Amino acid sequence: MTVQRRTIYDILATAQDHPTAADIIERLKAGGHNFAYATVYNTLKYLTEEGLVHELKLEGDASRYDARTEDHQHIVCTSCGKVDEVFAETPSDWLLTISKQTGYEITKEQILFKGVCEECLSATKSIH
Repeated sequence: MTVQRRTIYDILATAQDHPTAADIIERLKAGGHNFAYATVYNTLKYLTEEGLVHELKLEGDASRYDARTEDHQHIVCTSCGKVDEVFAETPSDWLLTISKQTGYEITKEQILFKGVCEECLSATKSIH
């Protein structure tokens, strides 16, 4: 793994917020690195193809990246846009129902939950 790939992977591995490519570029600059945009995008593509990170297409146009590769889902705050991880198992009877209904053999699921995070709920309650 090249120095550039390792540096970008390390940013993702320590990130708690599922950063976009633009976020990663900003973090690289803040760390004193000056990688070309193409290097960042090519590295993200490589890391995704190698299964080292997941590309998340959640809200908006920009993909987000997650170095946690074990099965899990995501929840997005509809107020502030924060993304968190959900480690609840998808009910097997639900997957069986979907499979029967569609004729698909389900090999992977990606479920996106939406709600309002604790911080935004607290802020709303303190205003009222």
